[in-house]
Amino acid sequence: MDQWQAEPLPLWEAPSWTSVVGVFDLETTGIDVTTDRVVTAHVGLLDSAGTVIRARDWLADPGVPIPEGATAVHGITTARARAEGRPAREVVAEVVESLRALFDAGIPVVAYNAPYDFSLLKNEALRHGIPPILAPAPVIDPLVVDKRYDRYRRGKRTLAVVAEHYAVPLDGAHEASADAIAAGRVAQALADRFAPWLPPTAAELHTRQIGWARAQAESLTEYFIRMGRLDPDDAVDGSWPIR
Repeated sequence: MDQWQAEPLPLWEAPSWTSVVGVFDLETTGIDVTTDRVVTAHVGLLDSAGTVIRARDWLADPGVPIPEGATAVHGITTARARAEGRPAREVVAEVVESLRALFDAGIPVVAYNAPYDFSLLKNEALRHGIPPILAPAPVIDPLVVDKRYDRYRRGKRTLAVVAEHYAVPLDGAHEASADAIAAGRVAQALADRFAPWLPPTAAELHTRQIGWARAQAESLTEYFIRMGRLDPDDAVDGSWPIR
C-alpha cells in the first residue's frame, strides 16, 4: 500500500463520510455501457487520510477482442486478457458482490463519472445472469461535486486534470486501481475544501447529486445545441448514478 498523506485539514471539520470511503473503477473494451465489457476492475477502501486500507483488483477475459483503441488507453491486449484473465462472469459476480457489501455496510463508494462504471457493470451483470445493482447508494461522484462547487473553472474535467487541480497524485492513469484511488482522494479533497457547504451525510449528498447531475446535463445540452453538436430535439442524459 502506498503512503500518500492528505494535506492538513482546514479549520472546519470535513463531513463524517470522509472517514472511510469505498473506491471503484473499471477499464473496459470501449465507451458504450450497453455493449462493452469489463477488462479490469478495482474496489477498495481508503481511510480519512486517503491511505489504502483494503484493495482488490481483477483482470477479466471479456470474451470478445479488445479494440486497439482501448488497449492504447489501459494497456491490456486481447492476448494478455485471454492468457491471464479470469472468466468474465466470475469477475463481474465478484465485483458486484464487493460493491454490494460496501453499500450494505453504509459505506459510500466513490466513482468518477459514476453513471459510466455503474451502468456498464449493471449491463455486464445482466449479460451473465447475475443480479445487478440497480440503485447503487450512497455514491459520491467527484466530477458532479467539482462541477457544482467550482462551476466556472475553465479547462477539462477529466480525472487527471481534476486530480492535479486538487493536488492529488495520479500515477498510472487509466489503470483501474490508480484511477479509483485518485478519485477517492479527490472526493476527500473536495470535502475538505467545501465542507461548510456540503451536505453533512453521504445519503444527503447522494440525493443532492441526482439534481446537480440533471442540471449539469441540461446546461451541457444547451451548450451543445448552440455549438451545433446536438440537434435541438436531442439531450444529454442526466441520469445519475446509473442509467
